[in-house]
Amino acid sequence: MRLRTIPSGFAGGLQRAARPDRLLLAAKTALAVGIAWIVGHWMPGSTDQYPYYAPLGALISMYPTLMGSARTAAQTLLGLAAGAGLAALVIVTFGPNVWTVPIAVGIGVLVSGTGWFGAGQEYVPIAALFVLIIGGPQADDYSVGYIAQMGVGLAIGLIVNFAIAPAPLTAHAAARIDAFQAQLADHLRQIADAVAEPWPPEHDSWARDAGELDETARDVRLALSEADDSRRGNPRAWRQRHSTDREHGRLEMLDSVAHHMRDISRALTDTIWEHRTGMPLDPAVTAPLAEACAAVAEAVERADDDSSDGNRSRAAAARAVRQLVETVDQRSIDTRQAMGPGVLTAMHLRSILVLVRGQGTGADESADSTPAE
Repeated sequence: MRLRTIPSGFAGGLQRAARPDRLLLAAKTALAVGIAWIVGHWMPGSTDQYPYYAPLGALISMYPTLMGSARTAAQTLLGLAAGAGLAALVIVTFGPNVWTVPIAVGIGVLVSGTGWFGAGQEYVPIAALFVLIIGGPQADDYSVGYIAQMGVGLAIGLIVNFAIAPAPLTAHAAARIDAFQAQLADHLRQIADAVAEPWPPEHDSWARDAGELDETARDVRLALSEADDSRRGNPRAWRQRHSTDREHGRLEMLDSVAHHMRDISRALTDTIWEHRTGMPLDPAVTAPLAEACAAVAEAVERADDDSSDGNRSRAAAARAVRQLVETVDQRSIDTRQAMGPGVLTAMHLRSILVLVRGQGTGADESADSTPAE
């Protein structure tokens, strides 16, 4: 098993690295670094002595999004200026020596921890160290050359990134949301299969995967945040009227669905494997519970489908949940037992169905499709 996962992870890494947007970023970075290297040799005055900092600035400024590049460039320059200022303070007071250089670097690390410099926080102690050690007697010329060359490189990176603007990541985020939606539907189907088959079920991956739903939701939320960032200041997004409001609504709905599914998984896991916190499941509830899980899974998968098939799937899920609620109510009266995983699952499935039906705008609001109170 371990030997199989390693090549799979390696192949997945290669696939992510070879995405079109990543290849474009690599090509633009190479172009920006090349231009900065040439321009760095033509800088005026003593700054042309440090042409190697211009390519470094270009490299630092190349982010997948234009807003990320602009933010990183500004924060880097701010960090460099703070570090150079700290070094200048040491030079005009005690001068660089075996004591003041480490102290200056330590102060730079403390200052960088304030959060004022963002992506440029690492350059506060680095700039102080470089100016004090490499600059030496020519610390003034070095500081000017260092910051000027880095600034030129950062500017070139921004210009290249704007001229060859990256595509907005909205489609990528939407695809991640689609995959998350399919994962949730599949997870609920696995629960339905586990409840229906003899206990303990042969397949128990759904019990282990329940904890990964929240992690997946966080990853998808990050992808959507990057998509929003990729649209800011992007000329390729100006021609698109499509915003990410719909994607945000879908993710919010799926995130809530994932929380309900996690609670269902936890309750059924405790019951099936007879954990200490588990409560018995009435055998008469098993069949309608499995059917309701399978039907709601279909509705989750078709949450965005406003066609007649999507409406029918939501109506069928509502009927299945209604049947489960009625069975749970009747068995609670017969057995005088009101608590158990059947009651909890019915409550969560009804909540999931309400969330899913909120996404659809079709005519699935028939009387027989509404779960009974």
